[in-house]
Amino acid sequence: MKSITRFIGSSVLSLLTLLLLLAAAMPVFAADADFKTVSSEVLRDMLEEKRVFTLVDARTNDEYQVAHLVNAISIPDKEFDKNIALLPRDKGALIVFYCNGVKCGKSKKVAAKAREAGYTNLTVYADGFPVWEEKGYPIVAGPEYAKKIETTKFTPAQLKQILAEKKDAYVLVDVRDEFEFAEGHIEGAINIPAETFAAKSGVLPKGKGIIVYCNSGGRSYSAYRKLMKLAYPSIFQSILAEWKEAGFPVVKSKL
Repeated sequence: MKSITRFIGSSVLSLLTLLLLLAAAMPVFAADADFKTVSSEVLRDMLEEKRVFTLVDARTNDEYQVAHLVNAISIPDKEFDKNIALLPRDKGALIVFYCNGVKCGKSKKVAAKAREAGYTNLTVYADGFPVWEEKGYPIVAGPEYAKKIETTKFTPAQLKQILAEKKDAYVLVDVRDEFEFAEGHIEGAINIPAETFAAKSGVLPKGKGIIVYCNSGGRSYSAYRKLMKLAYPSIFQSILAEWKEAGFPVVKSKL
């Protein structure tokens, strides 16, 4: 009987210990929870209606200077402590954070630091600057915004060799319209039209090289710039017209 009593007592003690450990762990889980998010359209309406909130650009200062959302203030992750005074005194005031899209973690990092500082009404604009810009919503552009960039290009011969020997290390993206893609594209390519490229870029892995192409270079140049803003580390451009001129084949697909 005594052994049973000891067993029950030991079990209860173990259960209480487990409950205490879980209770201690709960704040950690809460701290890691995702933040509320806001869509591009809702954020646009908030700005147009002049709602009272603080909009925080969590990207680098250089990126902020090139272009940023209207009314945004710059608080990069590594400079949070230095710039915390820019946040409202009211710890319950609404603050919206953004960076360079769904694969950019800077907005959540800065929001987490704001939460640690006691702020409670925090929201993340997950689509970020590239999608906002793509939708044609208002931005503040600096003198470097329209500066032309030099893309890294693959010749038709280089692209053909890559597709034959290293295709698993790259993703080939046709940025033309869907009907153009159906009429003839490079085999193995996926289709993400340039007009919605940033919004749909989440399917592209950052661990691979991304090759964008269009007929003559204009739309793939635009997609290339968007990939840069989305912080893709390995980006390349090719031209479909040159591919065809080299005598290389295209394949058709159904709409």
